[in-house]
Amino acid sequence: DLPKWPKLINHHLFHGREKGGDGAEGEKEKKRGRKWEEKREGEKEKKRGRKNGKEELRGREENYLSIKPKYQNKDLAFLPISTGCNNACTYCVVPFTRGPLVCRDHREIISEAFAIVRDGFKEILLLGENVNDYHSPSDYSVDFAELLKMINNLEGNFRFFFTSPHPKNFSDHLIDVLAHCHKFNRYINLPIQSGDDEILKKMNRNYTADEYKRLVDKIREKMPDIKLSTDIIVGFPGETKEQFQKTVKLFKEVGFNWAYIAKYSPRPGTVAARTMADDVPLEEKKRREHILREIMK
Repeated sequence: DLPKWPKLINHHLFHGREKGGDGAEGEKEKKRGRKWEEKREGEKEKKRGRKNGKEELRGREENYLSIKPKYQNKDLAFLPISTGCNNACTYCVVPFTRGPLVCRDHREIISEAFAIVRDGFKEILLLGENVNDYHSPSDYSVDFAELLKMINNLEGNFRFFFTSPHPKNFSDHLIDVLAHCHKFNRYINLPIQSGDDEILKKMNRNYTADEYKRLVDKIREKMPDIKLSTDIIVGFPGETKEQFQKTVKLFKEVGFNWAYIAKYSPRPGTVAARTMADDVPLEEKKRREHILREIMK
């Protein structure tokens, strides 16, 4: 915190004059006072800039949700339901580039979905950084499960799916709703990121490998025909060969239909980039990536 410079300066100037000084010390104090003032104003400007930047970012994201889309594929239409994210995965740059979670009003989503179906599209892909955090801004009771029921009840010959959910809040209720949605295309991308609990904790994922596997079991129990994909990061800071083998084991146990595998690379501003050394050599990351890809064949 900056000192209360006006009070300090006034005290010193008055004290100097009272002593009958020639004013040189007073001039020095004035200069120091101006510097403090400039510094304080600079800090204020930074704070205003950060605040305005956040507001501008949020405004851009809200505008993004209201942009009229252009469709290039006559079979598949993308339908954004939210943007930004309130999670804090240590490797992820989304909260810095897209800001906090902003959800679209459910009435706008249903209206656009209706138009998509009317125009003859056969598939709708609902988009969001973390779709199962969705709540309509006009009616908080309309969560992701309720939104899916509304879309499922639209008339027309179409199917829908979504990306991406977070395992930590993939509820039993959501699983039940999906199981009863006859227009849900039986596919879920369910990112695991790592099969090791210590690495998951460093990633701030807020679930364990066993909790993830139990979730998969629940999904498959309700929807035996479901197809599952996942996201994996190999070579996260500090990941040992033994920890990677736990990911290999989980891969074999779960039996994903496919996987999106990425070699870790630091993203500026993220917790991992600021506080964790990128200490797994690139060649080792490539080796681990190759092992997982071989399992997927």
